[in-house]
Amino acid sequence: MGNLRVLLADDHAVVRAGLKALLEAQPDLSVVGEAADGRTAVDLACQLLPDVAVVDVSMPGLGGAEVTERIARDCPRVRVVALTAHEESGYVRRLLAAGAAGYVLKRSAADELVRAVRAVAAGETYLDPGVAGGVVERLRDAPPPATAELSEREAEVVRLIAHGYSNKEIAAKLGLSVKTVETYKTRSLEKLGLRSRVDIVRYAAGRGWLATM
Repeated sequence: MGNLRVLLADDHAVVRAGLKALLEAQPDLSVVGEAADGRTAVDLACQLLPDVAVVDVSMPGLGGAEVTERIARDCPRVRVVALTAHEESGYVRRLLAAGAAGYVLKRSAADELVRAVRAVAAGETYLDPGVAGGVVERLRDAPPPATAELSEREAEVVRLIAHGYSNKEIAAKLGLSVKTVETYKTRSLEKLGLRSRVDIVRYAAGRGWLATM
């Protein structure tokens, strides 16, 4: 069994079989569960606690944003990669706001999904190249929600949040306690007037912090 555990959620059995074959051809990936609808996807994500849930956002039962929100709320250690045919930047932003850490287009090469799974499992945010440019440009063009200045450490924390790192991962990366990271995060968001993940990504994009996304 591979090092990274993946849950597949898609209402088409043939698609799931293809995705499973693709992922399990990689020595570091293994599929530990499959779901054919949104509600089952949420239930299995919280029961199995895979590293990554690859979720087709057009399944019956629950919409993609709601599936993502529930997984992020009920089992936050599970990172969600949204798999979809939608390329509109507004749709991408809704999924990011719901808690998705990755966004991959179905029309993309198979390698993109593998890259996305590995990236989000490592704590990063992954946007398919087919949508990344448009999303970042739209976020960069939007006026920043605040003008307050952050300290160097606060800026580091916000930058890492924008790239999809959890508080625990940020703490390990910066050599801080989780409680200290939470304090920096709370203080920074209060200073900037930010609330959602999209706000944080927009702020980071406006400052050129997402150039490597």
